[in-house]
Amino acid sequence: MRIIVQKFGGTSLSTSQAKEHVIQHIKRERDNGYAVVVVVSAIGRRGDPYATDTLLDQLQPYGHAIDLKERDMLLSCGELISATLIGAQIRSEGIPALVLSGGEAGIETDEEYGSAKIIAIKPERILKALEADHVVVVTGFQGMTKHGAVTTLGRGGSDTSATALGAALKAEIVDIYTDVNGILTADPKLVSDAKPIAQVSYAEICHMAREGAKVVHPRAVEIAQQARIPVRIRSTFSNEEGTLVQDAAWEHNEHAVLDRHVTGIAYAKGITQLYVSGTDERKHDPQLIFETLANHQISVDFINVSASHSIFTVQAEQNRIAYTLLQERGFHVLLNDECAKISIIGGGMNGQPGVMARIVAALTKESIPILQSADSNAAIWVLVKEEYMSKALTALHSTFDLNR
Repeated sequence: MRIIVQKFGGTSLSTSQAKEHVIQHIKRERDNGYAVVVVVSAIGRRGDPYATDTLLDQLQPYGHAIDLKERDMLLSCGELISATLIGAQIRSEGIPALVLSGGEAGIETDEEYGSAKIIAIKPERILKALEADHVVVVTGFQGMTKHGAVTTLGRGGSDTSATALGAALKAEIVDIYTDVNGILTADPKLVSDAKPIAQVSYAEICHMAREGAKVVHPRAVEIAQQARIPVRIRSTFSNEEGTLVQDAAWEHNEHAVLDRHVTGIAYAKGITQLYVSGTDERKHDPQLIFETLANHQISVDFINVSASHSIFTVQAEQNRIAYTLLQERGFHVLLNDECAKISIIGGGMNGQPGVMARIVAALTKESIPILQSADSNAAIWVLVKEEYMSKALTALHSTFDLNR
């Protein structure tokens, strides 16, 4: 049995016209010989009646009186509504369908309410329905503990549900449908000549997702990578193939990587750089610096540590508390706020000389100072002032010929 998993996001279910597109995608894959599993998110976005953020807003007035287990019960309602409605619409088209909650679909999680991790998936009920020629509709974003409590999987949870089910069912492919046609080389709102990307590796898409290209959740991609299942990022509103995510695309064509050192450019703004050094009374102590921040749940990034000082970044909303905490410990602290992190991403950069030289040359030509840099096998990051962010994105996009 050939199985395909199709995940549809909230905007794909928000109007009757959008839902018609969903039905057509399901019919097409059935006609192509696939047994179809559909995973759905809650309908719409904040402000829409059943969107997850709208449900969450209902709890805001109650503050510390909120029980996390009960919050997950509330948040799971959005996907239950979506699944029930799309299941009824599928049956109205003469196609047999079975609607299952995450727990009924066999998704077992731990008890970390609000960001539960999947422990196991027991897909027997899904497989039985597929063998009976049913389309199986599963609520995304949720599972169930071994004690029968409903849990939610956190941000991007429906993507995670889809790839985890794909892995458990040994699906041929997982299609993630959104309101954009795949992954672009950059944000088209800031880079006018951004182009669609036909294929990317798992590592590349994880970097892009973490650094601002919020089309698919990196946790979902990591599950797909472990199971070696291809993922496509597609538009609900067209039949185009979108972006294919897999490593096999590169394994038999070494030059495909080497000829495309950079795949895309992403960014994150609202970042503050901290320079922390010792004083006459308190020597520079990296262990104390980072333990202090960790003890107050402050996440750090872009970390450079030397004998005399530590440089790193935090999110803007945490910069003042980080500054105060470290000053109270006796350190000398300098803040550089309103910064942006630019990520140059590409699996073909590893071992290729000259990539950083081109980055520096492109930004120097535009008189954009680099405040800090770091790298990994599939990405190079540079920190710049936020005022230069758009200019930096455009310059780097052009430098690496991503506009072709």
